[in-house]
Amino acid sequence: MLALILTALVALIHLYIVWLEMAAWTTPRGRHVFGTTAEFAEASKVLAANQGLYNGFLATALIWALIAGLQGAGFQLGLYGLICVAVAGLYGAATVSRRILVVQTVPAAAALIALLAGW
Repeated sequence: MLALILTALVALIHLYIVWLEMAAWTTPRGRHVFGTTAEFAEASKVLAANQGLYNGFLATALIWALIAGLQGAGFQLGLYGLICVAVAGLYGAATVSRRILVVQTVPAAAALIALLAGW
């Protein structure tokens, strides 16, 4: 049950990131979250949307795992999705902002531990 809740939380976080990167990148909210200027946001909005699409794929994998149930194929898909999120978060923390470690990697690692422990 804990794995289900934490995996759903990670999926929701990524749906929010999708919205920020694909729809709100150039808005005051998007610029505030990512610490960008209006000029940078406008110049990089296509790249941000592409990045958002990839975050959407991560969210989709996790949602699919939740729908399938976290056993069998759903377990494997959840495992794959959570590992991908954790690795992406580690890379983002190393290259962009350490804040990504808290926002992305820690929730994914907690969900992964819960999933592997059968909680």
